Amino acid sequence: MRYLTDRKRAVGKGAGHSGTEHHWYMQVSAVALAFLLPVWVFIFGRALGQGHEAVLATFARPFPAIVTALVLVVSMRHFAKGAQMMIEDYARGHAKKALVIAAISLSYVVMATGLYALVRIAL
Repeated sequence: MRYLTDRKRAVGKGAGHSGTEHHWYMQVSAVALAFLLPVWVFIFGRALGQGHEAVLATFARPFPAIVTALVLVVSMRHFAKGAQMMIEDYARGHAKKALVIAAISLSYVVMATGLYALVRIAL
Protein backbone atom coordinates (compact mmCIF):
# COMPACT_ATOMS: atom_id res chain seq x y z
CA MET A 1 0.00 0.00 0.00
CA ARG A 2 1.27 3.40 -0.95
CA TYR A 3 0.76 6.13 1.59
CA LEU A 4 0.67 9.71 0.28
CA THR A 5 0.53 12.69 2.53
CA ASP A 6 -1.47 15.76 1.56
CA ARG A 7 1.76 17.54 0.69
CA LYS A 8 2.89 14.75 -1.65
CA ARG A 9 -0.50 14.79 -3.40
CA ALA A 10 -0.19 18.54 -3.93
CA VAL A 11 3.37 18.55 -5.32
CA GLY A 12 3.27 19.29 -9.03
CA LYS A 13 -0.34 20.42 -9.02
CA GLY A 14 0.21 23.90 -7.66
CA ALA A 15 1.15 27.21 -9.18
CA GLY A 16 2.80 27.40 -12.57
CA HIS A 17 5.36 29.84 -11.11
CA SER A 18 4.51 32.44 -13.73
CA GLY A 19 1.75 34.37 -11.95
CA THR A 20 3.86 37.37 -10.98
CA GLU A 21 5.39 37.66 -14.44
CA HIS A 22 1.95 37.40 -16.02
CA HIS A 23 0.52 40.02 -13.65
CA TRP A 24 3.30 42.51 -14.38
CA TYR A 25 3.02 41.93 -18.13
CA MET A 26 -0.70 42.67 -17.99
CA GLN A 27 -0.12 45.78 -15.87
CA VAL A 28 2.61 47.17 -18.15
CA SER A 29 0.68 46.44 -21.34
CA ALA A 30 -2.45 48.04 -19.85
CA VAL A 31 -0.52 51.23 -19.03
CA ALA A 32 1.05 51.22 -22.49
CA LEU A 33 -2.41 50.88 -24.05
CA ALA A 34 -3.72 53.68 -21.83
CA PHE A 35 -1.20 56.02 -23.47
CA LEU A 36 -1.28 54.59 -26.99
CA LEU A 37 -5.02 54.27 -27.55
CA PRO A 38 -5.98 57.94 -27.11
CA VAL A 39 -3.23 58.94 -29.53
CA TRP A 40 -4.36 56.30 -32.02
CA VAL A 41 -8.03 57.30 -31.65
CA PHE A 42 -7.05 60.91 -32.40
CA ILE A 43 -5.09 59.82 -35.51
CA PHE A 44 -7.88 57.51 -36.65
CA GLY A 45 -10.54 60.14 -35.94
CA ARG A 46 -8.76 62.69 -38.11
CA ALA A 47 -8.54 60.16 -40.95
CA LEU A 48 -12.18 59.13 -40.57
CA GLY A 49 -14.44 60.62 -43.21
CA GLN A 50 -11.64 61.55 -45.57
CA GLY A 51 -11.19 60.09 -49.00
CA HIS A 52 -9.30 56.90 -49.71
CA GLU A 53 -6.15 58.68 -50.88
CA ALA A 54 -6.09 60.98 -47.85
CA VAL A 55 -6.43 58.02 -45.45
CA LEU A 56 -3.61 56.21 -47.23
CA ALA A 57 -1.48 59.34 -47.05
CA THR A 58 -2.20 59.68 -43.32
CA PHE A 59 -1.17 56.13 -42.46
CA ALA A 60 1.79 56.22 -44.85
CA ARG A 61 3.47 58.79 -42.60
CA PRO A 62 5.86 57.28 -40.02
CA PHE A 63 4.25 58.44 -36.76
CA PRO A 64 0.69 57.22 -37.46
CA ALA A 65 2.03 53.95 -38.89
CA ILE A 66 4.25 53.29 -35.86
CA VAL A 67 1.49 54.15 -33.38
CA THR A 68 -0.94 51.91 -35.25
CA ALA A 69 1.58 49.04 -35.29
CA LEU A 70 2.30 49.46 -31.57
CA VAL A 71 -1.40 49.53 -30.71
CA LEU A 72 -1.97 46.43 -32.79
CA VAL A 73 0.90 44.41 -31.32
CA VAL A 74 0.45 45.45 -27.68
CA SER A 75 -3.33 45.04 -27.72
CA MET A 76 -3.20 41.61 -29.35
CA ARG A 77 -0.57 40.35 -26.90
CA HIS A 78 -2.65 41.78 -24.04
CA PHE A 79 -5.71 39.99 -25.46
CA ALA A 80 -3.84 36.70 -25.81
CA LYS A 81 -2.50 36.79 -22.25
CA GLY A 82 -5.88 37.77 -20.81
CA ALA A 83 -7.75 35.16 -22.81
CA GLN A 84 -5.22 32.52 -21.79
CA MET A 85 -5.68 33.39 -18.12
CA MET A 86 -9.47 33.28 -18.43
CA ILE A 87 -9.41 29.95 -20.30
CA GLU A 88 -7.03 28.41 -17.76
CA ASP A 89 -9.39 29.44 -14.97
CA TYR A 90 -12.57 28.01 -16.47
CA ALA A 91 -11.71 25.20 -18.92
CA ARG A 92 -10.25 21.76 -18.25
CA GLY A 93 -8.43 19.04 -20.14
CA HIS A 94 -8.01 19.04 -23.89
CA ALA A 95 -10.55 21.82 -24.35
CA LYS A 96 -8.30 24.14 -22.33
CA LYS A 97 -5.29 23.40 -24.51
CA ALA A 98 -7.28 23.81 -27.73
CA LEU A 99 -8.83 27.10 -26.61
CA VAL A 100 -5.50 28.56 -25.48
CA ILE A 101 -3.93 27.62 -28.82
CA ALA A 102 -6.91 29.14 -30.66
CA ALA A 103 -6.75 32.41 -28.70
CA ILE A 104 -3.02 32.82 -29.21
CA SER A 105 -3.31 31.89 -32.89
CA LEU A 106 -6.13 34.38 -33.38
CA SER A 107 -4.05 37.16 -31.85
CA TYR A 108 -1.09 36.37 -34.10
CA VAL A 109 -3.30 36.21 -37.21
CA VAL A 110 -4.81 39.60 -36.41
CA MET A 111 -1.33 41.04 -35.76
CA ALA A 112 0.08 39.63 -38.98
CA THR A 113 -2.87 40.83 -41.06
CA GLY A 114 -2.75 44.33 -39.60
CA LEU A 115 1.01 44.67 -39.94
CA TYR A 116 0.86 43.36 -43.50
CA ALA A 117 -1.77 45.98 -44.36
CA LEU A 118 0.34 48.72 -42.73
CA VAL A 119 3.41 47.70 -44.70
CA ARG A 120 1.38 47.67 -47.92
CA ILE A 121 0.11 51.19 -47.17
CA ALA A 122 3.54 52.52 -46.21
CA LEU A 123 5.21 51.19 -49.34
